[in-house]
Amino acid sequence: MLSYRHSYHAGNHADVLKHVVLTLCIEALKEKDKPFLYLDTHSGAGRYLLQSEHAEKTGEYLSGVNLIWQQPNTPDLLNTYISILKRYNPYQTLKYYPGSPLIAKQLLREQDKLNLTELHPTDYPLLRQEFNKDKRAKVLREDGFIQLKSKLPPVTRRGIILIDPSYEIKNDYYKIPSALFEAYKRFATGIYLIWYPVVSRTTTQRMIDDIIKLGIKRISQFELALKPDNNQKGMTASGMIVINPPWKLHEQMQTIMPWLKQILDTEKTGSFTIKQLVSE
Repeated sequence: MLSYRHSYHAGNHADVLKHVVLTLCIEALKEKDKPFLYLDTHSGAGRYLLQSEHAEKTGEYLSGVNLIWQQPNTPDLLNTYISILKRYNPYQTLKYYPGSPLIAKQLLREQDKLNLTELHPTDYPLLRQEFNKDKRAKVLREDGFIQLKSKLPPVTRRGIILIDPSYEIKNDYYKIPSALFEAYKRFATGIYLIWYPVVSRTTTQRMIDDIIKLGIKRISQFELALKPDNNQKGMTASGMIVINPPWKLHEQMQTIMPWLKQILDTEKTGSFTIKQLVSE
């Protein structure tokens, strides 16, 4: 159950898409002064050394964030994401990749709060160490799905919830719709970000269909595929389901997604999807 380590996959193309969407949504919430909660159900270690044994073994970052890092010009909409990369990599060499918690740490304001959970016995102490002086943050070694019940709604009634399990456990595909339903009953106005991989299109689509059937309004999908669907082992695509997307997000992704495909899809076999799954 706890064998998954994100350090093998940090900075891959799925991380790039996930974190670009995350930064845009956080920036949208910051347009109002009222505080908000950032809740991360599967936080990982926080930061990842890209020259580590794990990262070098897979080399996934080389076809992900490394391609972005090498670009002399990037769309203005990526400025926030790029600025965070530069904060953790002040020199020209790309050494560290910040996970979702550290991206939120850099973007949230003094009045905002972070609720982070991680179960892995190695990653949890690393995550706690990253936030040991941050009074805004609670770092818990607990089941992230349980947090969707116990920590919602936030007192301020504003928040962004990132749900991104590893899906190494097949049950995650079935847990997410029910957990999301419970969370939404408690906090219908939150922005929910659900990351998903495409390893088996049938399994992934079943989960998405189950989410659509929940009766929740305003659901969008942003997916980047680097390979066509196939029956071979490995992730061909990944995506983000966004509930209550900020009003500018669709327009922003219309600019970003073609650029990401151009840079990351080096074999020119992929595609991207921008879709409204459920309207108002």
